[in-house]
Amino acid sequence: MATVAGVAVEPGHWIGGERTGSHATFSSVSPIDERPIAEIARGGADEVNAAVDAARRAFPAWAATSREERARLLHAIADGVEKRIEELAQVETADNGALIRSHRRGVMPRVAHNFRFFADWLLKLGHDDFETRGHTNHVSWDPAGVAALITPWNAPLMLATWKIAPALAAGNTVVLKPAEWTPLTASLLADITAEAGLPAGVFNVVQGYGAEVGGPLTAHPDVKRISFTGSVPTARTIAAAAAPNLTPLSLELGGKSPLLVFADADLDLAVDLAVEQYDNAGQVCLAATRLLVESSIAEEFTARFVEKASRLTQGDPRDEATDIGPQIHRRHLERVDGFVQRAKEAGARALIGGGPNEELGGLYYRPTLFTDAPEGAEILTEEVFGPVLTLQTFDSEEQAVAMANGTRFGLAATVATGDPERARRVTERLVAGTVWVNCFFVRDLKAPFGGSGQSGVGREGGDWSFDFYCDLKNTVTAPWAK
Repeated sequence: MATVAGVAVEPGHWIGGERTGSHATFSSVSPIDERPIAEIARGGADEVNAAVDAARRAFPAWAATSREERARLLHAIADGVEKRIEELAQVETADNGALIRSHRRGVMPRVAHNFRFFADWLLKLGHDDFETRGHTNHVSWDPAGVAALITPWNAPLMLATWKIAPALAAGNTVVLKPAEWTPLTASLLADITAEAGLPAGVFNVVQGYGAEVGGPLTAHPDVKRISFTGSVPTARTIAAAAAPNLTPLSLELGGKSPLLVFADADLDLAVDLAVEQYDNAGQVCLAATRLLVESSIAEEFTARFVEKASRLTQGDPRDEATDIGPQIHRRHLERVDGFVQRAKEAGARALIGGGPNEELGGLYYRPTLFTDAPEGAEILTEEVFGPVLTLQTFDSEEQAVAMANGTRFGLAATVATGDPERARRVTERLVAGTVWVNCFFVRDLKAPFGGSGQSGVGREGGDWSFDFYCDLKNTVTAPWAK
């Protein structure tokens, strides 16, 4: 047993309703001070096979469980999360370095909401019967089987439960592989599911590295669905592993999203939206890292942005006054800094930031804004996934849309304008799975979520989640003889 931020955390896997260890372990290192906080069981093919087998054996009974009972158990899990919000917040802040205030007020309550939403949505899921030449068509959602869920480190529990909740609601059993940099709250969630009364084998957690756990999991012939959030290169590996079994995939991948600021926008709002992109130390896939600003207001926008960004407080994420915490890992900080240094070498100019925070040391990276990046520069086209933004100007609506769409990604976009007609014209032409107009990061679980281009495959949320995690069946019945 490990103790993290005063909370007991089981280091073993959760397979078939029991804790199991492995011959090897790996360290979970806190990004706050780069110190190990727990030694975690390091899984491999044996643990994957055991977890998939447990999930496969638990599937028939779980699939046959009534919608009402499944929903009741999901609400019980949500109750358990709500009782432990402070513990979950403390552990996740220690494990991934995100702000404690965000975990307390937004992230962990959203974890509970994820379970409640899909429990309630399950009970109203349906499609009206329809007639074809006197025959009745009835659409049903049949549970698919074992779902393999592979989740990222930037919001570990919330992003995991975006997948876990609908997969369980749909009647599937689950094998979760949490990110190796942030495994701890997944372990706590396993305890919560057991306390809620979820049957053994319905939810399983296997910890470890991508190649050692993710590889055999995504290639397993008994896995019937794979949902992954992460990078494009890893998604290609997963797709190749799934191909021989034709396992359906849902992939939410990277982004290089734009924020388009038109001259008719509320400038205070636009600046607020831009500075908000430093949230979670820039480690947000949806972040609008490319600021595209109409030339006539660029000077004033830039001055206001620099002034507001300079007031952000960087430091220990356990302090309620902190606005920006550390990067997740030494390797990731070096990756972010590599992008920044190459951008400087290519001629881009850092108006703020441009390197690690030497005063704090460790994994703290200064919020950075680049201008004058050459067209086609790496810093304009590749996902940095750190507190690094670029600013470019445009002179027309047509040019703004072309610049916004000028990457291989299409996860999200944000538009700041005071003209409803312009908003309509622009949003219709943007290549993105989600577009926000005069707002950011507003997400309703009823809405479809996913990316276009190389930002992903498929959509989840509302009915779309059940469409993915189920096999849809249409039953056509002839008129009954009288």
